[in-house]
Amino acid sequence: MKDYFFLAFNNLRRRKLRSWLTIVGIFIGIASIVAFISLGQGLENYINEQFEQMGTNIIIIMGKAGSVISPMASSLSEKPLTEKDVELIEKINGVKIASPLIMKPVDIGYGKEIKSLFLYSFEPRDIEDLFGNLESFKIGKGRQLKEGDKYKAVIGSRFNEIFDKKIELGSKIEIYGKKFEIVGILKTIGNPQDDMSIYIPNEVMRELINEPDKVSMIYVQTKEGLAKEVSEEIKKKMRKERHEKEGEESFSVSTTEQLIETMGDILSVVQAVVVGIASISLLVGGIGIMNTMYTSVLERTKEIGTMKAIGARNSDILLIFLIESGLIGLTGGLIGSGIGMGISKLVEYVIVNFYSLTLLKITFNPLTIFFVLAFSFFIGCVSGVLPALQAAKLKPADALRYE
Repeated sequence: MKDYFFLAFNNLRRRKLRSWLTIVGIFIGIASIVAFISLGQGLENYINEQFEQMGTNIIIIMGKAGSVISPMASSLSEKPLTEKDVELIEKINGVKIASPLIMKPVDIGYGKEIKSLFLYSFEPRDIEDLFGNLESFKIGKGRQLKEGDKYKAVIGSRFNEIFDKKIELGSKIEIYGKKFEIVGILKTIGNPQDDMSIYIPNEVMRELINEPDKVSMIYVQTKEGLAKEVSEEIKKKMRKERHEKEGEESFSVSTTEQLIETMGDILSVVQAVVVGIASISLLVGGIGIMNTMYTSVLERTKEIGTMKAIGARNSDILLIFLIESGLIGLTGGLIGSGIGMGISKLVEYVIVNFYSLTLLKITFNPLTIFFVLAFSFFIGCVSGVLPALQAAKLKPADALRYE
């Protein structure tokens, strides 16, 4: 077997230019596949980390407006989430905390500028218990909101990019004609939506928007190991309270584990589509290998005849050409994997250093790289089957007389 690989390698080396041109068609496709898979895995790892930091005993309840499920959908729904729902959920066995979040698009003034942004509000007493482990709620400067805060606000680290004039601790911004003092600035986490957000207490938000009852979403913390059971009980109680049938709810109840699975499924579908598109270039590369091997058979007809005349079997000729085409595919796979990993790391570097986004951490799975290399070798071998069969079927006498 070693002799077969040595002979195949020497044959490729003798036709360097043609071999490299053929390899190009393979490594472009492989590079695309490795890059997209690596980027997708990096993003999936980040999402999983965020949900794991939140904990597996968290349930998130949002409203529905038709088929749309989001914090804003509740305000558009015929049956929005309300404080009554929060009180109902608090009474369910296994629930430790039920805390509402309110989200509202508002005009925020600072100096002579006015910008339209989303304003969020929480119950200050629940922030540490519900979000204390989340990087997106870690304070970089100042402090977090606390009970009794009236016109106080916490902002994201990139909030300064919204206004020309720099905002610091103690700066005053205007919301609905009220002056709010900035008491805390969150650490940078890399998500623009979080890093440009602004938070105030629920009580103050209700006063500003004159809405004492409606909420955008509800966070629920359960006792350990009871998230699934409690989520089912919440659905049952809320359906009964709202007189709704199963499957026709005006609300959505999801555990963090369910959200992780949903995000994983979405990313898997996106990756599959992208990899499918990239595989088209592999098909083109495979056709290139086939063309190269057919040309090689024609050029080496006399050589094949000589090998057969001195005792080479059809299986020997077949194996030599299959290994040769497989080596072309494997070489393209090695180069493509290296380029793909390089592209992934370059994207990570650009995102982290130029856009201050830390949400993407590229990791390379050795099994994925091995599979890609094995697949590229397989593509090469398959592409060389027909030319190899043609070479193996040549009769010694005909091959030696070939001009």
